Amino acid sequence: MQDILFNFISKYISLTEDEKNALLSLNIFHSVKRGTTLLKEGQYSNESFFVLKGCIRTYYMIDGEEKTTAFYTEMDAFTPSCVISKTPSDYFISCVEDSILTISNAEMEAEVNSKFPKFELMCRKLSEELLAKQRIDFDEFKTSSPEERYLNLLQKRPDLIQRVPQHQLASYLGIKPQSLSRLRSRILEKKN
Repeated sequence: MQDILFNFISKYISLTEDEKNALLSLNIFHSVKRGTTLLKEGQYSNESFFVLKGCIRTYYMIDGEEKTTAFYTEMDAFTPSCVISKTPSDYFISCVEDSILTISNAEMEAEVNSKFPKFELMCRKLSEELLAKQRIDFDEFKTSSPEERYLNLLQKRPDLIQRVPQHQLASYLGIKPQSLSRLRSRILEKKN
């Protein structure tokens, strides 16, 4: 798993053996079982996540119903907003699949950044990329129909169709599971 992480990092910065060993000494690799809740609404957290293998999702509970807002899969990084704001979380984070994650916190990151300043540069570049991607995703969601959202998902993240339970996928698309079934049927009819 460490090779996966180091290959990802190498897209942004080159690492010396000392830097690799410093990262490994932090004990950041965690195997997490499917169904595990990593963060609950109302909890405080200082943890950031990077998915090496598997899938995690964020969701809100609104009137007793889960509203999925995001899925994070291999090579996705995620810092919950409550970590930045130092307030209780408004949402849940759970594992959709058995996952291998790196889990870090602000103290670990500060320690690594002080010893190896180029990590801070990498984190800034990564943050900028993630912010731009989230903005594009948000705009696409707000300006598209459910069918366009589903077709977009098929094009950009087809793996989610097989990996994620239908009710979570429907929630992510902003529709009910029955509507997703009808939508899929309509799309299949158009193809034939």
